[in-house]
Amino acid sequence: MGGAPELETVHATALAFADMGILIRGPSGSGKSDLALRCLAQPQVATPHAVPLTMQLISDDRVALNITDGFIELSCPPQLAGKLEVRGLGIVAANWVRAARLALVVDLVPQSQPIERMPETDLAGILGVAVPRMELHPFEASAPLKLLLAMTTLRPVA
Repeated sequence: MGGAPELETVHATALAFADMGILIRGPSGSGKSDLALRCLAQPQVATPHAVPLTMQLISDDRVALNITDGFIELSCPPQLAGKLEVRGLGIVAANWVRAARLALVVDLVPQSQPIERMPETDLAGILGVAVPRMELHPFEASAPLKLLLAMTTLRPVA
């Protein structure tokens, strides 16, 4: 085996909130980039430790997943660094961070598909690692705030 980390690239968008990464999944045109754009525009959030935090872009369209020591790191393929697709404008430059440890998987679902009001804790298996998962309607006005709320209340998986 040689101890080399596992590496996989997936069609998704990734954001960072503090040192925690968010993997946003959905089919092409489902709203991944649009949701990321609106998350990046959210004001700073005060944490319990009084450290203001904002969402930052890791990668749009393709995300590299690297597993080491039982954790998954999200990063950006070099050719996409600092780029975000904005429908109607094209590719725009965006502030970005190199990587973050995966903390939440967000699966985008169409507005026509109901989301449970009080869901049980759900986990996604990513490269054999269990990661908290939630579903989200990406074009709801409250979607970025729901994502921020999820990240501020996230409990690590044991």
